[in-house]
Amino acid sequence: MTTDDHSASVWGKDIPISTKHAIEICNFIKGKSLMKSKQMLKEVMGKKIAVPFKIFKRNVGHKPGRMAAGRYPYKASHYILNLLESLEANAQNKGLDVNSLYLTTIIPNKAARPFHFSRHRGRKMKRTNIQIMAEEMKEEKKVQPEKKQKDKKTK
Repeated sequence: MTTDDHSASVWGKDIPISTKHAIEICNFIKGKSLMKSKQMLKEVMGKKIAVPFKIFKRNVGHKPGRMAAGRYPYKASHYILNLLESLEANAQNKGLDVNSLYLTTIIPNKAARPFHFSRHRGRKMKRTNIQIMAEEMKEEKKVQPEKKQKDKKTK
C-alpha cells in the first residue's frame, strides 16, 4: 500500500492483545472519522457503549442498546486508542487536517506467539499486529450542470 500526501499511517507490532478482540474493535471503528473513533473507544473503556461482536460471538451475552452479542474489551481498546493517537500525531506532522481524517484501512493480524516462561510454559502469549491508515476527507465541490441555451433565430 502506498501513502500519498493526503494520508497517514501507523503500525502496531506485537501488541499484547487478543486478535479476536482486535478484529471486532477494528470492524466497529472502520470507516468512521478519527475523532469519532477515539471518542467511541473511550466510551467502551468507560463501559458506556459495548463493541458488537459479530464474528466471535459464541457464549457472549447480549448488551443494552440495539445489539445482540457484545463486550467491553478494555485492554484491546486501550492499545488501539494509543495507536489512533499516534496516527493523529503522524498526520499533524505531515500537515494534514486532523478533523477531516477518516479511517480507511484497519488490518489486524496474528503476530508471533512465543511461549510463556517458567511454570506457564505450556501456554502461548496473545500477540497482534495492527496497521491503520487514514485519509483526509475530500470536499466535493458541487458542480451545477450547464443549462442549455436555445438559440433564437429571427426569421
